[in-house]
Amino acid sequence: MSKILFNNFTKVSSKQWKQKIQVDLKGADYNDTLIWHTNEGIDVKPFYHKDDIDTKPNVVNSKATAFKICQSIYVSNTAKSNAKAIDALSRGAESVEFIIPSKDILAKDLLKNIDTSSTLISLKLLFLSSEYVKTITKEHSVDIQIDIIGQLAKTGNWFDNLKNDHTHFETIIKHTNLITIHANLYQNAGANMVQQLAYALAHVNEYFNHLDNSIDSQSKENIKVAFNISVGTNYFFEIAKLRALRILFKALSSDYGFNTNCQINVTPTKRNKTLYDYNTNMLRTTTECMSAILGGANRITNLTYDAIYHKDNEFGERIARNQLLVLKEESYFDKVDNPADGAYYIEALTTQLCDKALELFKDIEINGGFLSQLKSGTIQKKIKESATKEQDQFNAGDITLLGTNKHPNMQDKMKDALELYPFVKTNPIKTLIEPIIEKRLAETLEQQRLNEEQSTEN
Repeated sequence: MSKILFNNFTKVSSKQWKQKIQVDLKGADYNDTLIWHTNEGIDVKPFYHKDDIDTKPNVVNSKATAFKICQSIYVSNTAKSNAKAIDALSRGAESVEFIIPSKDILAKDLLKNIDTSSTLISLKLLFLSSEYVKTITKEHSVDIQIDIIGQLAKTGNWFDNLKNDHTHFETIIKHTNLITIHANLYQNAGANMVQQLAYALAHVNEYFNHLDNSIDSQSKENIKVAFNISVGTNYFFEIAKLRALRILFKALSSDYGFNTNCQINVTPTKRNKTLYDYNTNMLRTTTECMSAILGGANRITNLTYDAIYHKDNEFGERIARNQLLVLKEESYFDKVDNPADGAYYIEALTTQLCDKALELFKDIEINGGFLSQLKSGTIQKKIKESATKEQDQFNAGDITLLGTNKHPNMQDKMKDALELYPFVKTNPIKTLIEPIIEKRLAETLEQQRLNEEQSTEN
């Protein structure tokens, strides 16, 4: 096209737009009326302009068109899990994550009739065994998810102890060339986005520090890092969060000489999911999956609408998988590589999240590093403070979950529908450190309603 459109229009600066808005406000204060103050300390403006971008944004190295639809399967029966995976792959799934609780599960039986050379298969191990990993990787091309620091953060204990865990970890890395960071824990426990990014970065930095002097530069280049991330319904912020994670990781890994590309595996958060009016969970997961796609996730595992109270079931899993299929094949989310590139609002959010997360990361490192702050309880305390603030906002109605704290259907009864306990479980065991506990916003309110159901029947 030789003729450039819109050249006849006079350019309008950011300052001129703001002046026009202030006139239209008729005396109302611009900051009090139109500025949104977030829990991340970011002030969101009513409009964004080219003037807000200091430098030309870089094109991200991820592609929205390339995301894979993943099916997660907890393995309690090897034959049934294998059949379930094959069925899911025939009905739209492009990747499978097997969650393996015990080394009694034989990988050769679990992966029977699955072409691991063309299908991305991930094995998330809930135990630590370098021999088990060595046996699998000899015969199969699969990703092995092991996160010893994530185990400590979530449970309060190592798999065995610090020394043995790191010995196994070093051996596993030699056979898998993959470091997995279970950073979804921080979001599900109530950390804000700046904390999620900083803790994910500090988390992987512990591994980089440990491996830095024990492996050569070529081996570093071969090691991949995969982040397991949860996203919520703050649509544009979640897009920016994933983009910021890639930028921050690239800066950190390049300093060590590790591979600067990372894999981001996304699952919708459990934190905003509800027991009552549970169908609204499908609306939440749809926008969360959209954010994940536009943010450049490599693999997306959708959360079923009934995940918090129902056992795995074919209907829920089919609906969750079909949500992603509709986005990919009917909503054309696989047609544009980087649709968020150059959007002033998203670029501004990405920059601010990067800056704030980097500042927090540096503070963590100055004060001893991630493991040290986990052991002292500092990380847990900060997440609790963020979660409490968010909980207070929910209780006050400033955070809305439709059907729960806004427009609830009081005729909705759930007491007899529970197949799983949907609330925080207490497990009175001795731990090395205080574990980071995942908790949903609606739990207290839902417990009150369940108690009312019980008292009404009595």
